Amino acid sequence: MNYDTLMYLHLVTVVPCIFLGAYGLFGKKGTAIHRTLGKVYMVLMLFTAIISLFMPARVGSQFLHHFGWIHLFSFLTIWTVPTAYTAIKKGKIKSHQRKMVLLYIGAIGIAGGFTLAPGRYLHELFFG
Repeated sequence: MNYDTLMYLHLVTVVPCIFLGAYGLFGKKGTAIHRTLGKVYMVLMLFTAIISLFMPARVGSQFLHHFGWIHLFSFLTIWTVPTAYTAIKKGKIKSHQRKMVLLYIGAIGIAGGFTLAPGRYLHELFFG
């Protein structure tokens, strides 16, 4: 798949996570809707992280002629989602909460902020 296709797939899977994750963090916990939207959020976050691993870094330095610093957030996501899911299944609510906050701040907040840097598609889209 070419870079543009991967980028659009990444955007389609991550943009809903901005809103789903915010609902998960600020909405009422433990309800059926929280659990359902949380599962959708987790699946979308895994997909978006996996997709991003196939996208070479275009800004900044590269490792192995492919990965950039932003890919660390992909690995963070791939680790955090299953461990957060396992934590909640084991009744470890505080652990689940910490992981989900870490995921949202790291993968949505920080990594999302980096996508607005000069040279990136979203920077050009929003700031021309």
